[in-house]
Amino acid sequence: MSESLVAGYDLVVFDLDGVVYLTDEPIAGAPEAIGRLRSSGTAVAYATNNASRRAPDVAAALRGMGVPAEPSEVLTSAGAAASLLAEKLPAGAPVLVVGADALRAEVSDAGLTLVGTAEDKPAAVVQGYGPEVGWRILAEAALAVRAGALWVATNTDRTLPSPRGPLPGNGSLVAVLRTALDRDPDLVVGKPEPALFTTAASLSHAKRPLAVGDRLDTDIQGAVTAGMDSLLVLTGVSTPADLLAATPDRRPTYVGADLSALFEPGPPIGAAEVDGWTLTRDGDSATLAGSGEPLAALRLLCSVTWNGVPTASLRPASDAARDLFKTWTL
Repeated sequence: MSESLVAGYDLVVFDLDGVVYLTDEPIAGAPEAIGRLRSSGTAVAYATNNASRRAPDVAAALRGMGVPAEPSEVLTSAGAAASLLAEKLPAGAPVLVVGADALRAEVSDAGLTLVGTAEDKPAAVVQGYGPEVGWRILAEAALAVRAGALWVATNTDRTLPSPRGPLPGNGSLVAVLRTALDRDPDLVVGKPEPALFTTAASLSHAKRPLAVGDRLDTDIQGAVTAGMDSLLVLTGVSTPADLLAATPDRRPTYVGADLSALFEPGPPIGAAEVDGWTLTRDGDSATLAGSGEPLAALRLLCSVTWNGVPTASLRPASDAARDLFKTWTL
């Protein structure tokens, strides 16, 4: 197969944290890959669950890392949440924001009134990631929701990727209120809900978009829900072991080590090309032997774990296979 993975797609929708950068440092090769994609004439968009920055700020930060980006190409869960609230609430309605200044600015710009306590009788509580979120504002949010306020979460990502490892994300903060209130949010706006993907495709008039992400439970599930092909890159949160155990609603079309995979031959997961590996299935177990590219082995193993073989029943039968199993903590 000589055609690149991205050939035939007219839009690539990128997640950011764990795909393009980690915290504020670009992932090696990501700026070059996106620049190459744009030079070829393929449209790009950036869809992020992180509600701590507005689209112009995200675009500026990307350009500062050498990644070409315009504000119109950036879709954030903060902007999407503010738009949703503006549709559901009367103009000027009071809203309590749990999150960063970017989310407050989006809500204000949507024509709603910012309030700071449950005593202000907010019509809604909107909750997004913010590194300064603490007990006091969470307490006010709990009181407001108990009093009848609509509870909207920008996303429920349990963690954020970082160079030091996963850090608590907005989902962890949502879990605080979920525990206190013994209920789920009324609405979740960001991925895995499909709105960010479908909006990006609509704005670009794309006929065949490709979603790229690092998380099975948000990026890939959102793409599956939106009916889009997807590429999982292994530069962020989800691991090979996670991929092998993925449920049908979280299974990507492709897997790659990083964004360079866009320009390489891209056999779908489970394809027959195995590049030196052999896989033998015996009932509910399977044995991997031979040697070759790790991603070829991963695609091959998915073909059995996604068809009834438990991950715990995979066995290595060569030195190269044993090395992979150790690396992937299988």
